[in-house]
Amino acid sequence: MFRTVTELVEIAEQEKMPISEVMIRQEMEMKNRSYEDIFAQMEKNLTVMEEAVEAGLKGVESVTGLTGGDAVLVQQYRKEKTPLSGNILLDAVSKAMATNEVNAAMGVICATPTAGSAGCVPGVLFAVQEQLHPTREQMIRFLFTAGAFGFVVANNAFISGAAGGCQAEVGSAGAMAAAAVVEMAGGTPQQSAEAFAITLKNMLGLVCDPVAGLVEVPCVKRNAAGSSLAIVSADLALAGVKSRIPCDEVIGAMYRIGKTMPVQLRETGEGGLADTPTGRFLRDKIFGG
Repeated sequence: MFRTVTELVEIAEQEKMPISEVMIRQEMEMKNRSYEDIFAQMEKNLTVMEEAVEAGLKGVESVTGLTGGDAVLVQQYRKEKTPLSGNILLDAVSKAMATNEVNAAMGVICATPTAGSAGCVPGVLFAVQEQLHPTREQMIRFLFTAGAFGFVVANNAFISGAAGGCQAEVGSAGAMAAAAVVEMAGGTPQQSAEAFAITLKNMLGLVCDPVAGLVEVPCVKRNAAGSSLAIVSADLALAGVKSRIPCDEVIGAMYRIGKTMPVQLRETGEGGLADTPTGRFLRDKIFGG
């Protein structure tokens, strides 16, 4: 059983198996369930993600009207123009936003690791399909790899905005996606760890400041940023770039930053963007302040 990224990578290297396999075996041991049961459950999660992305790309709108339709705009832009950031990256952005727009519209999503950060993992996964051509099994393994890193964060720091700011939510989610796509692209376990570290350390200090206390603004667009950073970080790691600060130390830094973050910046809707003139206006408009 592993509790740190260092231990996770060591097991994968010593046993000569991918991180996804390490995670599957740990789940079997912890939950006393068969390989087939564990795999089938994760495939259900994958299906939920697929359906959420499909729904979001058809166009949804939240009850408040704060979010909805942006994923469709991004896909239209991809088709009509030549994106400055590239097709794969912008496709990931669109699909990440689609997922979170569905969440804001009270649709069904798969929390990865939270509802507010649910777009990063599926955004990246479904964006690289056309280039990497993964099998269904590889797509499911992508989720196990992401889950392995999420497991470490949840047990050594936090994954909720209320506890540690958005760095704990979108930061963790983007980093999980980066680690997973590295494995899918043929990278090593250590390269997955590097990609995770590079992503998370670029999200350190990110506050959780939802306008009107709702998981809409700026959450949807932060998932867009998290998914794009995941792809860039994965490329850096696959190119051989390393994080000068080890992965577990980056997680530790995130934890300490979150502990010192003012409560106004931890999902209370009392600081940051929520406390701007427009943020307060929207809050009063929605709740009749």
